[in-house]
Amino acid sequence: MRFDRMITAVESHAGGEPGRVITGGIVGVPGDTMFAKMQHLQRHRDDLRKLMLREPRGYPGLCCNILLPPTDPAADAGFVIMEQVEYPPMSGSNTICVTTALLETGILPMTEPETRLTLEAPAGLIEVTASCANGKVTGVTFKNRPSFAAYLDRTIEVPQLGPVTLDVAYGGMWYAIVDAAQLELEIAPSQGSRIVRLGEMIKAAAREQLPVAHPENPEIAGISILEFTAPPMLSGAHARNTVVISTGAFDWNDPSTWTGVLDRSACGTGTCARMAVMHAKGQLPLDQDFAHESILGTTFTGRLIEETTVGPYQAVVPTITGQAWIYGLSTYLVDPTDPFPEGFVVGDIWSGVG
Repeated sequence: MRFDRMITAVESHAGGEPGRVITGGIVGVPGDTMFAKMQHLQRHRDDLRKLMLREPRGYPGLCCNILLPPTDPAADAGFVIMEQVEYPPMSGSNTICVTTALLETGILPMTEPETRLTLEAPAGLIEVTASCANGKVTGVTFKNRPSFAAYLDRTIEVPQLGPVTLDVAYGGMWYAIVDAAQLELEIAPSQGSRIVRLGEMIKAAAREQLPVAHPENPEIAGISILEFTAPPMLSGAHARNTVVISTGAFDWNDPSTWTGVLDRSACGTGTCARMAVMHAKGQLPLDQDFAHESILGTTFTGRLIEETTVGPYQAVVPTITGQAWIYGLSTYLVDPTDPFPEGFVVGDIWSGVG
């Protein structure tokens, strides 16, 4: 039997958010930077994203990372992140999954009790410190790229909802951040359907009314993620959040598209964006832990370690600490007669995807 493609991967999750890490089978991705490699995949090899994230090999909540040789000599490894409708320049849960996969499988050497390495994400170099014991990664702390607020306490008009006040910040992706109490919304798994419907509606309106672009890379543009915030439920946590990730194109005239999936983790880049907003409002000083709780009750711990500037914006440099768990090693095959070499979607669970 002959196969057109064979791909190996590590299956893992960070705080409940699944992060598949492709370790083999992908070669020949050109680009002078990891961002350029990401763009090549997006523009010329998007069939790979569809293959790995759509059925029968994927599902709506899945993220996927491709390990690639770094382009910067300061980096130990590079990776590109693929999600259902985009290629994010940075992701916290995926960085934690990638680090864990690299060290626990021996792709990079592990040193106990602490391993330091540098990863090259499309957003740039990411310094990582992994706590290690008995061959296992027990915690990952990474220093993110600078985060900053672009809009504070801005009120937008959301069709069918009315006025909604929100903040917009960059934490590795562009986030619209909304207090869930405005909508009498409870951040709980049982409310998932309502959360994603309202989140997609607000995000679509915010993207239209509040344009954004990263001043150092204008191609990182547009709000793509909606974060709801609420008071914590766990003892020791400082806030609770959930993040709405799109699974397809939003159409105001088609309510079936007003949905997506929720980040199962506390969301690393979302935590960075939230901390940047809080710092800009005088609510979070440097060098103070910020325990951010997910809809599942898992946590990431953030900390702001320095102030800086990004173009015209006052910015902060955040760190995020979390843990990932490997739950499988997989080999994916594509038979030349398979009718679904790019996967498929069905409207029962893939609302909004054509």
